[in-house]
Amino acid sequence: MLKKKNKPDVRKFSKQELWSMIDHNNLPKHVAVIMDGNGRWARSRMLPRVAGHRVGMESALKIVEVASDLGLNVLTLYAFSAENWRRPADEVGALMKLLVEFLKRELISMKKNNICFQTIGRIAGLPDWVQQQIKWSIDQTCKNTGLILNVALNYGGQQEIVDAVKGIVRDVEHKRLDINELDEETFSGYLYTADLPDPDLLIRTSGEMRISNFLLWQLAYAEMLITPTLWPDFRKREFLQAILEYQQRERRFGTIGKLVQSK
Repeated sequence: MLKKKNKPDVRKFSKQELWSMIDHNNLPKHVAVIMDGNGRWARSRMLPRVAGHRVGMESALKIVEVASDLGLNVLTLYAFSAENWRRPADEVGALMKLLVEFLKRELISMKKNNICFQTIGRIAGLPDWVQQQIKWSIDQTCKNTGLILNVALNYGGQQEIVDAVKGIVRDVEHKRLDINELDEETFSGYLYTADLPDPDLLIRTSGEMRISNFLLWQLAYAEMLITPTLWPDFRKREFLQAILEYQQRERRFGTIGKLVQSK
């Protein structure tokens, strides 16, 4: 069990008060988010599911903004899983359109705010017109040095590990890798996130207690925060609350607190 320090109930504070309470010397380098609950949000309001996805896009914009303002290194958003293709074709089509709309709408803002856009997943499996917009956004922001906005698209953690193993096998066959040199660090270099630090904090909205095939390798020692808030209602205030919760955790990485602190 994680030991938590005595802390105030952050739900009582305003966004401005929450901001002032954050220790900017103890920020997570990488925050990953499973954005869940768009459909339930829409259903509770007797709206079509796409309405929930559209409001959810606004939440994503707000979270990118606050993550950039805080000075986080990496924000990974789980936007479209490999399993999401099983959804109705009209919903999948709407999600693809929203993604392109998001990228077109935010390109100027990303360039202005020094945000570097990246993706992970089997991008080649997306429609050509979506791939073109993704490539354009990556090319236009690749020299930015601020927040890395890393969006998981057509992504599955099991698929990522399979792709990594295939890469390792190829390199062993072509004598580029000695199998005896394979360890955890080397394996990580074959993942989609090879150039990124592993997440320090995973946030999942909507209260579901699972990780849904997301970053299975990388989340080994991430702190997890499950909130009942549906994604369309998860905005800057909720994100700041999550950061404060993270800062109250004692991270142990498989050892005991005193040993971690002595390193």
